[in-house]
Amino acid sequence: MRKRSILIMTLVAMMLFTLGQTVWAFKDVKNDANEQKISELKKLGILSGDKNDKFNPKSKLTYAEGVTLIVRGLNLNIDHIRFIKEPKASDYFTNLKDNAWYSQSFIIASLNGLEIPKTVKASDIMTREQFAHHLFKAMLTKGDYAFIEMFMLLEDEDDVNKDYMDSIQKLLISKIITLDSSNKFYPKKAITRSEAAGWLYNAITFVKETTPIPNLPEQPALDLKLSVNAVNSDINKVTVSAQAPHPGYGLRIASIGFEGNEAIIYVETVLPDPDKMYPQVITDVQVSTYVDAKLKPVLPVSAQSSESSTGSAAITE
Repeated sequence: MRKRSILIMTLVAMMLFTLGQTVWAFKDVKNDANEQKISELKKLGILSGDKNDKFNPKSKLTYAEGVTLIVRGLNLNIDHIRFIKEPKASDYFTNLKDNAWYSQSFIIASLNGLEIPKTVKASDIMTREQFAHHLFKAMLTKGDYAFIEMFMLLEDEDDVNKDYMDSIQKLLISKIITLDSSNKFYPKKAITRSEAAGWLYNAITFVKETTPIPNLPEQPALDLKLSVNAVNSDINKVTVSAQAPHPGYGLRIASIGFEGNEAIIYVETVLPDPDKMYPQVITDVQVSTYVDAKLKPVLPVSAQSSESSTGSAAITE
């Protein structure tokens, strides 16, 4: 009797396990190369199938599906933006409807810098290079990641849109995507729903397991001044000075560029030692270098970016 009870319990457990596996699996992904990843994404509520619970893994991915997939998978949002008026998809894209199931995803994608073409149509088929680029841009919203400085060789490199190459390279280096046995990427080929799910799963895993580079302390905007004093008839001493918030800051000459008869003096701010305390008193800082007296020392055009809005629709907090 006891053996029979154990057998029944075992059979029930096996049935429940099998049922659980079935619940989280689409009917048409068995033996697909990304079957496990697709099932995991379905568990997370990122993927959904059609009314027959089919995923159609071999079908081509549309832009509406692809953008929604990336936004949902990497949990992108616009919670950090305060809107003056309700944003609409047509504010950012000329061919999209404002009340469609994909509209909000396109708004979020645009405001998160995914670089979606402004003239895109929801039904446009997304290529492998397009999905790769938008996916990588979405990853960057989660942090600044360190990548090995190397260039992966592609046999079909000439077919890649140069604006997408950096994104593709970073995804290859981080093994989020791979080349085939011929070292080809097929950038212009339509990406399938299965491939997109696999890449997205890998991207989510990368973001979850990789620590971003810590943000550097914000550098103060220094008002640089330049003075020139003759050392002799051939050499001038060039001094760059500024006022800093406290004596922990400094200046250094980063480089000197030459253009015509001008010597362009590039200066960097030396940041304070984070382990030291400094009196909060305005301090004069300066750094000097020497240039040929025949050249006119100048500072580069200011690289400081003034605040700018993203239009009348939104204000970033």
